Amino acid sequence: MKIYFMGICGTAMGNAALLARAAGHEVLGADTGVYPPMSTVLADAGITLHEGYDPARLQKLAPDLVVIGNAMSRGNPEVEWLLDTRALAFTSLPALLHDTVLKTRKNIVVCGTHGKTTTTSLTAFLLRENGRDPGFLIGGVPLDPPVGNHLGTAADPFVIEGDEYDSAFFDKRSKFIHYAPHVAVLNNLEFDHADIFRDLADVQRTFSHLTRIVPRNGFVVMNGDDENLKALGPLPWTRVVRVGTDAGNDVRITGFSETPAGVSFTLSWSGQPWETVTWTTPGLYNARNAAMAAVAAALCTEDGLQRTEDGRVRIGAGGRPLLSLAPLARFRGVKRRQEVLVSTPALTVIEDFGHHPTALAETLKSFRNRFPEAVITAVFEPRSNTARTNTLQAGFMTALALADDVYLGAVNRADKLKADERFDTEAVIAHVTAHGRRGTSGASNAEVLEKLVAATLPAMESKPRLVVFFSNGSFDGIIAKYATAARV
Repeated sequence: MKIYFMGICGTAMGNAALLARAAGHEVLGADTGVYPPMSTVLADAGITLHEGYDPARLQKLAPDLVVIGNAMSRGNPEVEWLLDTRALAFTSLPALLHDTVLKTRKNIVVCGTHGKTTTTSLTAFLLRENGRDPGFLIGGVPLDPPVGNHLGTAADPFVIEGDEYDSAFFDKRSKFIHYAPHVAVLNNLEFDHADIFRDLADVQRTFSHLTRIVPRNGFVVMNGDDENLKALGPLPWTRVVRVGTDAGNDVRITGFSETPAGVSFTLSWSGQPWETVTWTTPGLYNARNAAMAAVAAALCTEDGLQRTEDGRVRIGAGGRPLLSLAPLARFRGVKRRQEVLVSTPALTVIEDFGHHPTALAETLKSFRNRFPEAVITAVFEPRSNTARTNTLQAGFMTALALADDVYLGAVNRADKLKADERFDTEAVIAHVTAHGRRGTSGASNAEVLEKLVAATLPAMESKPRLVVFFSNGSFDGIIAKYATAARV
């Protein structure tokens, strides 16, 4: 089949295109930003790329199927031609994945407001390190496994990041509804994506819909400490394994410790010890990601699953899973997730994908443990469709006040928002300074970079400094520019 991807250079679309190519399809596509690294990876795989959108060209190419990415909308010339003529079949990316890959696989679908990419990577990594050949599709750029997509062996699980965002302009269901979960991993649940969901109850509704398509011989692996997930109810139509720090969870995280030397914690299942993990991946939130990934992987690899008298799931010999967690000590993570760009005794520079208040808060708490002597500088870009509004502004105020210095970038596409709906940079700065922190903003990201360089470089303070950039986008290139300046 000849498949044409609209928006092919996006991370998810590009990795899906590579999966389709690996499955033997002829693949081509178009985007308005055809540039490395994705363009290079796609071209190396034999995929033809076109710059921009041209209905006449699309008609001449005559693919069997057009995949319309969810970044496409009405007004796109190729979209309008497809709708006007109905000359070619079209579908969404999630529907394509279901029809070509997922409908025949035992799928692990990793969901949640935070941690999806890391937990998907961890699940695929643990399965591979334990001798399996899973398929996977990761919505980021992982270091482990070393690629973001792989078909794997049909008999082994397929691990996919389950995004709650909508599927396409013509299909407003969450992507994960298409993914036919055998194991649904529910990492956490908070209000986000204010452009798609009305409120927290609306987000809970779509997660509830997901749980209802988990088969009775499947599993929901749930963060048992999350009150918003508990509100989904007992889910009696399938098996539920609850994971967390609280007593009463099926799988417990205990003994968590984080120091500059690293992190350690212990997992137990149904009261039986599983393994103690020592690794370098920061934060309790990542220990939870690892626990969720380990449970999902174990449920798809172990024999001897049974229910105890109180209805819990017991696994492996004597209730102790056989899946080894020792490989976690080698896990290198995902690019742009607490990625260290510069590391000297005087200055550490880290890039993070954080764009929700909880993610920022948890990351900054972890940094206090990892860098106890450092002055922590948080540089945040209000960029996502929710972060650029004032919907979660109170949460950002609280989170950013955990840093010593706060620099706020320009609100992305501020002119597209009403003044009373926009993230209020000055109000956030006033809040953090009222709490004894230093706060700075700029009219542009370039101005923020100029102020940051002047205040922090060269790094010659009595205390070491940690500078962490939070953005789910490019931050207008200032992250790389600051890292380059810091290396001089």
